[in-house]
Amino acid sequence: MMDDGNGEPNGDGAMLRLDSQLCFAVYSAAHAFTRLYKTLLDALGLTYPQYLVMLILWEGDNLAVKELGGKLQLDSGTLTPLLKRLEAAGLIHRTRDPHDERLVRISLTEAGVDLRAKASAVPPAVLAASGCSLDELTGLKKALLDLRDHLNAASGFHP
Repeated sequence: MMDDGNGEPNGDGAMLRLDSQLCFAVYSAAHAFTRLYKTLLDALGLTYPQYLVMLILWEGDNLAVKELGGKLQLDSGTLTPLLKRLEAAGLIHRTRDPHDERLVRISLTEAGVDLRAKASAVPPAVLAASGCSLDELTGLKKALLDLRDHLNAASGFHP
């Protein structure tokens, strides 16, 4: 076996080093994203999960909770408290579907619609903080989504 330069033989020992783990690189990058987004989203009065909900609603309003959960890969038990906080903040309305009382629909309030203009500053700030070009981030995003899909398939998870 060959030495990897750190006194470890190549092979199993090197593969079990923390700095060899892709999962840790993704995990630590996720934490860095969380810190950055917290700074940016505090000015909007949103948490990161709330921001994700708002992004979906800005794309298309009046969604059923189930549709929203499907897009975010969250169950209603996780999503409902988040939606209650957004409603308390005056950004969304939750109403029963008049055609199917079992469905709860989520729609933006005027304040929720207006918040979109302020939120438009977030993506350029993330791009600038990344130190990457838009093309580099686009490629990285595609690679991560492909990786996610392969890992989901390997674990039998089908969102």
